[in-house]
Amino acid sequence: MLVGSYAPSLVLISLLVAVMASFTALDMAARVTTAPSRRQTALWLAGGGCAMGLGIWSMHFIGMLAFRLPIPLGYDIAITGMSLLAAIASSVFALWLVSLPTLPHTRLALGALLMGIGIASMHYLGMAAMRMQPGIVYDPAWFVASVLIAVAASWTALFVAFRLRGSQRRLRDRLAPAVLLGTAIVGMHYTGMAAARFPAGSICGAAGQDGLQTQWLAAIVLVLTISILTIVLVVSWLDQRMQSHLLRVRNSDLRTSLYDAQAELTQAALHDPLTRLPNRLLLQQHIEQSLAHAERNGTRFAVMFMDLDGFKQVNDAYGHQTGDALLVAVAERTRQLLRPDDVIARLGGDEFVLVVGIDNGEDIAALASRIIQTIGHEPLLPDHELQVTASIGIAICPDHAASERQLMAFADAAMYQAKEAGRNAQVLFSDWMNDSAEQQFQLLADLRRAIGTDQLFLHYQPKTRVAAHTVCGAEALIRWRHPQHGLVPPERFIRLAERSGVINEIGRWALDEACRQLREWHDAGHDSWTVSVNLSPVQFSSPDLLQEVRRVLQTHRMDPRRLILEITENTVMRDTEASLRLLQALATLGVGISIDDFGTGYSSLLYLKRLPASEIKIDHAFVRDLENSSEDVVIVSAIVALGHALDMDIVAEGVETAGQRAYLERLGCDYLQGYLLGRPVDAQRFMQLHDHPRPRMEVAPEWSADEGLSQPGHPAG
Repeated sequence: MLVGSYAPSLVLISLLVAVMASFTALDMAARVTTAPSRRQTALWLAGGGCAMGLGIWSMHFIGMLAFRLPIPLGYDIAITGMSLLAAIASSVFALWLVSLPTLPHTRLALGALLMGIGIASMHYLGMAAMRMQPGIVYDPAWFVASVLIAVAASWTALFVAFRLRGSQRRLRDRLAPAVLLGTAIVGMHYTGMAAARFPAGSICGAAGQDGLQTQWLAAIVLVLTISILTIVLVVSWLDQRMQSHLLRVRNSDLRTSLYDAQAELTQAALHDPLTRLPNRLLLQQHIEQSLAHAERNGTRFAVMFMDLDGFKQVNDAYGHQTGDALLVAVAERTRQLLRPDDVIARLGGDEFVLVVGIDNGEDIAALASRIIQTIGHEPLLPDHELQVTASIGIAICPDHAASERQLMAFADAAMYQAKEAGRNAQVLFSDWMNDSAEQQFQLLADLRRAIGTDQLFLHYQPKTRVAAHTVCGAEALIRWRHPQHGLVPPERFIRLAERSGVINEIGRWALDEACRQLREWHDAGHDSWTVSVNLSPVQFSSPDLLQEVRRVLQTHRMDPRRLILEITENTVMRDTEASLRLLQALATLGVGISIDDFGTGYSSLLYLKRLPASEIKIDHAFVRDLENSSEDVVIVSAIVALGHALDMDIVAEGVETAGQRAYLERLGCDYLQGYLLGRPVDAQRFMQLHDHPRPRMEVAPEWSADEGLSQPGHPAG
């Protein structure tokens, strides 16, 4: 037998190559598994299989180069190529197997058997490439051991590669398994070499000119192996860096997307999706911040609850799409009137809430009036000739409350009072608006008992003729002095009386008492004085109103021209045709008709010219800012011109300053009312203030009450 030997340096190199091949195999398994597309998976599978197969094959032939025999050695090129193909095929199969989603034990065992046979075939084909003559004799035990080692090494390689394929770590996870697998592959090779027996006198048939000489084989193996494995590892490293970069970019994009999504979610959670205004949650935060600022700095702010009048009818008539567009337009118009620090929010439906700072005694009611006028001034949508009005309730911190819940509740209660007052109005919260149902029931019972007693009485506010600068009459105002609560605000018990129907009885008493008092004044020599009596909407719709007016005129022998009935324009417009018929009948009696709060409702000029009114009362909302608002000057001037053109007298109420009085006189108003000219007082005090010596005039004998009732109406004196 020929005795062979090994070169230790080449044995060590073969081990290093085996470890590199194993490391490459583990890395390629991860690349194949995590490739983002099928095309890249196929490329990594082919490239990785070639690199891994070449590494195993190189380890084998480096081991063959380490083997020395006392005869010249060479290798058949064709058979050597076949052994390389066997190594590559085994590697491709292994990478494909570990790229599958699952690797059950049966598949793992079968795969290990096939891969082990492939590696063993590569080894023994490489041995056959020497073309020994006589042939190599293999020891059966060592032969079987080498095949078993190949199968075991394959099983270990497949198992480890499958387990580590998803890991992103490199050295720590793959170096130790690569050393283990490389050692197993080297062990299989040298076990197979130990099984080979070379008979004495054997020669290497491939050592001739047709064979591949060992020195060339060594050069080729070393250069190709090191180059290919290095290239593959560098490409893998570059791919890893690129994937890491792409991952960082994706993470950055993901973070940006998450930030954007979070911002959108925050926007959606805190804002109304239609108008983009703050919703209830964000409004609550704004109010709480305003409360903290007010407590810290001693400032004041107002919460204004705004509700559109008749919005449901808009939705029913024009559809929800038009209704939504209307809400957006209302929000935009209102926002334009606010300062940057003020807040407008939408609670839902047609409900809006404003949080407005109050600086240096600022008149918040004036802002509310501007908002109401702005919303109802002209059509909000260019494609629809529709107008809406608004009702606003106001609560002020700390005047009324110092908590978010109470401010919202109080502003809401005030808004409902504005609704009940005829809509298109603003109301400042008062304590009585917070009455419970039980309190209102008790107050109503007390009001019923007060009728016919001295608890109910009238105060009279003077009405001054501009031309003569003298008092020409008074407006009768109802007052209630409760035995326990003292003076009850009129807005508190009047609305309660209207809801319960008691207002009809109170109205009859007030009309009778006002005419009785006027009769006394006439008898005292002030026969040119008039008295104005307000009719509530409920009283105006009573079928007995005409008879009651006729009765009271007859009872007190009143000249009908001296009685003026005041009706708000909103009351007239509730049922226009019925209102016109009733007003015509009242005018036939000869009484004066005054349109109160003119300019704040929604009357039509078409109906106004048909109204048998003798007087128009300009609402105090236009008088309040007359000295500082050119718009109010224009409006008042237009109302005066309109009224005079329709042969009506013009009365301006709410006159509180000399400047307002001067403006109204220059603009052509006929009569004035307001605290500047006189506050409401009882009848006795009214006579003390405004009684001047003058001859007492008796009623002419030819004039009688019956004749007076049959005369047509005349303008109020």
